[in-house]
Amino acid sequence: MDDFFRFENEEQRGRLLARAEKVAMSALQSYNLQWVGIRFIGLSDTITYQIRTNLEETYLLRIHSDRWSRNEIESELQFLDVLIATGITVPTGVVASNGLRVMKIDTDRGFRSPYVTIMRWMDGEHVIDKLTEVQAFQVGAMIAGLHEAAIGFDWPSAFTRPTWGIDSYRTAVAKLERYAETFMSEVSWALYQRAAEKVLSELNAMTAHDGSYGLIHADLHLGNIVFAGQCPQPIDFGRCGFGYFLYDLAAVMLSLVPKQRYKVIEGYKSVRKLESDFIRTLECFFIMIMMENYSHHASNPRETDGLKGEQIYALAYIHAFLNGSSFLLNVVQPVD
Repeated sequence: MDDFFRFENEEQRGRLLARAEKVAMSALQSYNLQWVGIRFIGLSDTITYQIRTNLEETYLLRIHSDRWSRNEIESELQFLDVLIATGITVPTGVVASNGLRVMKIDTDRGFRSPYVTIMRWMDGEHVIDKLTEVQAFQVGAMIAGLHEAAIGFDWPSAFTRPTWGIDSYRTAVAKLERYAETFMSEVSWALYQRAAEKVLSELNAMTAHDGSYGLIHADLHLGNIVFAGQCPQPIDFGRCGFGYFLYDLAAVMLSLVPKQRYKVIEGYKSVRKLESDFIRTLECFFIMIMMENYSHHASNPRETDGLKGEQIYALAYIHAFLNGSSFLLNVVQPVD
């Protein structure tokens, strides 16, 4: 039985999306939604569609990757329930006609049947290219609020989510090594390897405790934050799991300039206290997440040109990291 998400070239990708559309249409029959329109959004860890209804309500349909079990998806929805109960605005799962929030939908013969969920759509605006310093402060405060809520979550025994740390990072680096030659030189990859060794060394030295470690979003880039006015709201918790809270804070900083990063930190500190050496830890997670992102995208030929173009900035951060020069709140000059 082949994985539903299996594709290695453009032809197989087209077949996957054709299977996915049939699964989405079949899944909609299990929900009491008077839907009038369906629009493909994207293919990543999930295949997503926007669903519109005749009541002018909007939903997000997700077809989940084969690597996620029903229990893991249910656990994500349970985490969202807890966040909502604490007053945080996040997406919520929709119950199907049979009372379930996670549906297994039949697909073409020879492929595993994927799990499908439908979430209520989160209205808001992405501000990736125009984040103000006030909004950056609010993003930091929002992330701290997520972490405060996570600390108070007494998860049930069956709760299952991944752990983002040493083992997951090793896996990401191994994949990156397989594709590194497609967008960087041997000299550059040698620097990446040295940086990976330093990241692993620093991760080994970290001490996890209730104030520093717990349930995190784990994919909190600006594309996963929408604004309702000046209020940031997190979306797409599909990668949520266990990890260091500073991992989330570092993730949002990759696409920000130093002034914005400073404001994010100030916003976070307005809600939660940070340890004295947090900048060094953030920089470690910054490099870790940057490499994980490249690992995720490296196998997609559509991303190769973009990855090549980013290396003048990526190598600048890696040089600073290896040299022990703080870079998070300083402008780093591109490296050829």
